[in-house]
Amino acid sequence: MRKVDLCLSSEGAEVILATSSDEKHPPENIIDGNPETFWTTTGMFPQEFIICFHKHVKIEKLVIQSYLDLVHTEGQLQNEEIVAHDGSATHLRLIILSAFDHFASVHSVSAEGVVVSDLS
Repeated sequence: MRKVDLCLSSEGAEVILATSSDEKHPPENIIDGNPETFWTTTGMFPQEFIICFHKHVKIEKLVIQSYLDLVHTEGQLQNEEIVAHDGSATHLRLIILSAFDHFASVHSVSAEGVVVSDLS
């Protein structure tokens, strides 16, 4: 089986819920594969979004690129890598409890893994 970034819209992923949306920085930007685009929250916490894979997948590693850090990092993008053990899923839900500022931005979520089966 071929490993892919399961969170890309080009692989069939879709953001099906986001607790805030700005028309200039919509939640779909998280999965568009463009490093220049991002989703921004509109203030207040917690914030969350759900990505639907539209298939059963096995996730091996998540990488989240964002400006969420509780410590001010002077414009440096934060990279959070999470190794998943037994990461079978059809959806991925991420909750942002707090951030350095009143707003946060998520630039991308990458889920390295394989498709196990379709949802039919």
